[in-house]
Amino acid sequence: MKDTATEPLLGRSVERIEDAALVSGRGQFIDDLPVATGTLAVAFVRAPHGHADIKSVDVTAATRAPGVAAVITGQDVTRYIRSMTVGVKANVECWPIAVDRVRYVGEPVAMVVATDRYLAEDAADLVEVDYSPLTAVVDPVRALADDAPVLHQSLGSNLINERRFRYGDPETAFDAAPHRIGIDVTYPRSACTPIETYGVIARYEPGEDAYDITANFQGPFSIHAVVARSLQVPGNRLRLRTPPDSGGSFGIKQGVFPYMILSGVAARIAGAPVKWIEDRLEHLSASVSATNRQTRIEAAVEADGRITALDWDQIEDCGAHLRAPEPATLYRMHGNMTGAYDIANVAIRNRVVLTNKTPTGLNRGFGGPQIYFALERLMDTIARQLGLDRLDVIRRNLVPADAFPYRTATGALLDSGDYAAAMARAVDEGGLAELYARRDTARAEGRRYGIGFACVVEPSVSNMGYITTVLSSEERAKAGPKNGAQATATVAIDPLGSVTVKVASVPQGQGHRTVLAQVVADKFGLPLDAVRVLADVDTMRDAWSIASGNYASRFAPAVAGATEIAATRLRDKLAKVAASQLNIGASDVTFDAGRIGAAQNPDNSLSFARVAATAHWSPGTLPDDVGQTLRETVFWTPPELEAPTADDGINSSLCHGFIFDFCGIEIDPDTAEPRIDRYVTMHDCGRILHPAMVDGQVRGGFAQAVGAAFLEEYAYGEDGSFRSGTLADYLLPTVMEVPEPVILHHETPSPFTPLGAKGVGEGNCMSTPVCIANAVADALAPEGDAPNIVLPVTAAKLAPLIHGEEPEPKEPVPETKAEATSGGRKLTGEGRALVQASREDVWKMLLDPATLDAIIPGSHGVQKVDETRFKADVTLGVGPVRGRYKADIELSDLDPPNAVTLSGQAVGALGTGGGHGRVTLTDTGDGTEITYRYEAEIGGKVASVGGRLLDGAAKVVIGEFFRALARHCGGGAGNGPIARLRGLLNRIAKGGRT
Repeated sequence: MKDTATEPLLGRSVERIEDAALVSGRGQFIDDLPVATGTLAVAFVRAPHGHADIKSVDVTAATRAPGVAAVITGQDVTRYIRSMTVGVKANVECWPIAVDRVRYVGEPVAMVVATDRYLAEDAADLVEVDYSPLTAVVDPVRALADDAPVLHQSLGSNLINERRFRYGDPETAFDAAPHRIGIDVTYPRSACTPIETYGVIARYEPGEDAYDITANFQGPFSIHAVVARSLQVPGNRLRLRTPPDSGGSFGIKQGVFPYMILSGVAARIAGAPVKWIEDRLEHLSASVSATNRQTRIEAAVEADGRITALDWDQIEDCGAHLRAPEPATLYRMHGNMTGAYDIANVAIRNRVVLTNKTPTGLNRGFGGPQIYFALERLMDTIARQLGLDRLDVIRRNLVPADAFPYRTATGALLDSGDYAAAMARAVDEGGLAELYARRDTARAEGRRYGIGFACVVEPSVSNMGYITTVLSSEERAKAGPKNGAQATATVAIDPLGSVTVKVASVPQGQGHRTVLAQVVADKFGLPLDAVRVLADVDTMRDAWSIASGNYASRFAPAVAGATEIAATRLRDKLAKVAASQLNIGASDVTFDAGRIGAAQNPDNSLSFARVAATAHWSPGTLPDDVGQTLRETVFWTPPELEAPTADDGINSSLCHGFIFDFCGIEIDPDTAEPRIDRYVTMHDCGRILHPAMVDGQVRGGFAQAVGAAFLEEYAYGEDGSFRSGTLADYLLPTVMEVPEPVILHHETPSPFTPLGAKGVGEGNCMSTPVCIANAVADALAPEGDAPNIVLPVTAAKLAPLIHGEEPEPKEPVPETKAEATSGGRKLTGEGRALVQASREDVWKMLLDPATLDAIIPGSHGVQKVDETRFKADVTLGVGPVRGRYKADIELSDLDPPNAVTLSGQAVGALGTGGGHGRVTLTDTGDGTEITYRYEAEIGGKVASVGGRLLDGAAKVVIGEFFRALARHCGGGAGNGPIARLRGLLNRIAKGGRT
């Protein structure tokens, strides 16, 4: 059989097939899909506390609200499901909704099902939850302390798993080495933020006891088994479907599966299909994030910088619950703990810890950023402490080119590469010499300029068995082997000779349809538009496996590879059919330009459509050894991905790309703002299938990595309050912050994949943060020990290192001030107002619920409990965040009619608030002067809006209460800052002097 004569499509940057629909607004995302008549909307009641016992949940008022079909609590949910599977052996339950305790801000506490989302949200505000707040723990090291609050009493501690590993002879290597060099590294939480948030449409079929769920879920489809088990139905009673398009994911849409379970239960209880689309505030506070990790890494080092052993001690913070597939983030890189380096001896201690934060899950590069930040910071430290050139230290430790396939100490089989050659090309073509000259010039002028390096192996096509490394060999033997990375593809031909490709890989913008069309069109000698690709998944109709899905950079090596095999098998069958019709040998058949013909006689040919449709129109004429030529389905898994060995060796991924980065960073001498001057990234991702899309993947990963390096961080208060819950506080990079990187390529095709391709796109999330951190360290301290660099690298962190700590202000801030506290944000203030009423009349008003109802901002009614206690229902908003609160108000320290202390506590879906103010009444010649001093603290979800909005808004709300009291008593403008501004404007309007 001869190759096609026309130029192959694969390897060229052809126009993307997907884009015509996407750029014209014709994509089919989860919220675009039609739903059945009578579909109801779901809204969630979420926890305002980081840690609290649930004393009661009162749904009475919500159930009676307009349009409400059902209000469902955690206790209701447990009657229909069982605890979700936990990936380690531990005595702990993992529910998708809080049952008796909330363990992170934003955890679902109840679901409201109504005729539309607006009514569901309104009714959710009416659900009254009585919490008993508990002490929270958010630091993973603190969570291990003996006196730390325990999240799950059945577990007995916050340590849910610990394992120690030993490869080679690390103890002897450390004893023999002249240097033992180590560092402590903190890697913070961050998350990917796709444009499209989570979405689920669910239906329950009572006659079949079956669920039909559509979600923008990305895989891995091993989660299908987790969902089915939790819903207590066989796998064939859970139909899981995905929409044709997904608005980005970067790993995070794996985490939609608890909501798939909850939506299924909601549909069952409500007796109708339901739909839920997550809003941005929910996504930031309650979807999965990447893990934060505390690492101690030490190296046994020779005098020339050669590393003979590594010792890892990793504490992984997986949040409030260990949800599948965690602790995947910790173990996905287990085979790659030595990175790109030839290091024979390794010791590892892994501890998985629970804290009062959102549960974690897959995020772009999952596991890689945490590993390489520690390893590459260590490489930089070794060079510093030994006075060696940093590039020389990297070169001396690289895996040599003649060692591939190379088995790492911890079990990975590095498939191909020439790391030294790729690095040399990057240095030359990327202009490192010029960058050195720019650095030297800048330093000569007194500017802070640094150069950083990072060397990374990028794994792709995860071995399903890597996660079982968390179990002991005895536990693995009992459970049975788990390994492989099965990919599926179907190539089919219809009666008119049209070709369709179906894969079980859900794209989120990677270009599946274009690349797979290239693969198949080349195989059959067809134009690109002759092939149609379908990439949505329906578990009841499609070929799939538990490894299916779009994660771990498996598309090009595994999914496109499986498609290549399926197309090749079908082409070989068609060649036999054509050979019998053309009276030639099958080896002489060619596929080119839409025709199938004889290599030696171009005139002896038939149209592809005629030959390809033979099995439909004339199956009796097919050669005996052909079978059928209607379709070919391939299930492919590479033999290199074996189960963990008895000694805990694991080839955790099939393919291993290589990345070498360097960059120049300049720090502004006045503002301490860091800026990327130049960034060079060299990639070896094997055979490149579509150059433009590969570069697009690199650029996307680089942009996200710049965000992680300079801007993004999930911030929590000591009480578990979430402080980065809007995009005003969780800052994302824009084109203004992301420079154009210099992208270089060095190709060493993988011998383990059908197309020679390796994964690409996650790598810069692994390499860029530490490359930037190393450059910042070089800018701050060109020689000797560098300061500890903790991401994100902000001007606020760098300024004290450059200018010293900021001195205390000489004059206190007048009238009001705000400060961060363990509970959220604390504010204090004072003011006064003159009213035309007697002290006695004012005093009576303070004890009157009608007065309080009139002066409390956003009040929906005040109820008098006794002479000094009141209950109120209020709606408050801070910027884009608005919600309903239940407030308790109490008067104390009464000195009638002279003074009283007014205290209040409020709890609602947005969070918690509390404070007190001392009100003093003094006679004047014109009436009564009201003076007040207040102190308030706001925490929980509402604190997520952070300093940019919360401080000013809270001051307005608190101050407005007291000013409203003054107005209600008979007028008086007061003399606070707003009152002074109003007075100034009034005088200007009247032409008066200021």
